[in-house]
Amino acid sequence: MTSLTDSERVAAVNTALYEAMEQGDHSALERLWLDSRDTEVSCVHPGWPVLRGRGEVLRSYALIMANTDYIQFFLTDVEVSVMADTALVTCTENILSGAPAEEEGQLGPLVGQLVVATNVFRRTEDGWKVWSHHGSPVLAESDDDGPDGPAGPDDDDGLMPG
Repeated sequence: MTSLTDSERVAAVNTALYEAMEQGDHSALERLWLDSRDTEVSCVHPGWPVLRGRGEVLRSYALIMANTDYIQFFLTDVEVSVMADTALVTCTENILSGAPAEEEGQLGPLVGQLVVATNVFRRTEDGWKVWSHHGSPVLAESDDDGPDGPAGPDDDDGLMPG
């Protein structure tokens, strides 16, 4: 039987982070985040300001979980890099979530979103812990996007407001 590499351990903790969100398991989420007096954690959810401090970060996840009926993450483009006691994971979060239902007991319409995420981990006595999460939304392509990317700045149908 072979033991896991640091990269495999970090990848497993990264997966556990998203599984805790999917299951609405705030206790599991708490156990995954770094709890150190020496190091402040941080989090940027798409469209949010930077959240600093374990309490503020964990409250944000509690708020998201309380206001999300359904969420599922399909992670793609996962890259893990480990250097000493720090690890970096980049990935694309392909998110499917349930919007608020119109009738009680029903699931609302499903909404898809792409987010590019960077998760930073620190090695502790209790294993790898999340130090920082940063998620940035991926802008949807417009119908006029060609193989060279979005339309130019003079094109009113491009992604840029104008």
